Amino acid sequence: MDHVPLALDAPPEVVNAGVGVHGVSTAHEVFRLPDLWQLHLYNYSGALSVGGAVHPIRPGHVSLVPPDTEVHFHYRGRSEHLYAHLRLADTGVPHRVPVMQDATAEGALLAHLLRHAVTAVPVSPARASAEVWTVLWHVARLAGPDRDGRQHPVVAAARAYIEERLADPLAVPDIARAAGVSHTHLTRLFRAETGHTVVAHIRRRRLERARHLLLASTLPIPAVAAAVGIADLQAFNKACRRELGAGPRAVRDAGAAVSQS
Repeated sequence: MDHVPLALDAPPEVVNAGVGVHGVSTAHEVFRLPDLWQLHLYNYSGALSVGGAVHPIRPGHVSLVPPDTEVHFHYRGRSEHLYAHLRLADTGVPHRVPVMQDATAEGALLAHLLRHAVTAVPVSPARASAEVWTVLWHVARLAGPDRDGRQHPVVAAARAYIEERLADPLAVPDIARAAGVSHTHLTRLFRAETGHTVVAHIRRRRLERARHLLLASTLPIPAVAAAVGIADLQAFNKACRRELGAGPRAVRDAGAAVSQS
């Protein structure tokens, strides 16, 4: 078994989560969970055998095994991992996810989320389910560049920097510095990955957020403009007409008319 179908349209029911300690008394264990999925984030080296396929285990690797699947664990001394045992609703379009993946740069985040789930299970099962649901979305995104918008890490870092600072002045050299690359390298990567320049992406995201605030809030138009980093009202009006097809007042009025019809 190399891949499993993972449906994520509904949160999981986390039955148990904790820190598993193995390899102390035996170097080989075999077991299965008849009704539960197994999610493991590893902090050791070893091997996992599932359905005849052998998957190397390394620190930072994450595995996902469906219910009623026999698994063989091979340890090299004391071995610890974070785990969650859960039920998943069989709804929605499934993601095809490898049984074993290298979480790479997301390993620390997944460990943080799973530790929160471990502490939440006894007192707030709903919170534990929310934490594990987030982990599962990250695991699904690890599967490849065609999954849920996964992208080059430099582009992802640049986009995250932009999203957090849409209300502030944004310069491409500063964004490149935050992403750890040169201005030229970011420009080339960003266009190759998204088909747009960094500046065009910033403009589009500012106006998408402006549209949301115009339609969903009662913020005055000057406040909306400031909230998306275009404090000059004349520039904001021009940007709205160019990107949204109408000025901010017309966008808001059109949204109100639709909601009342």
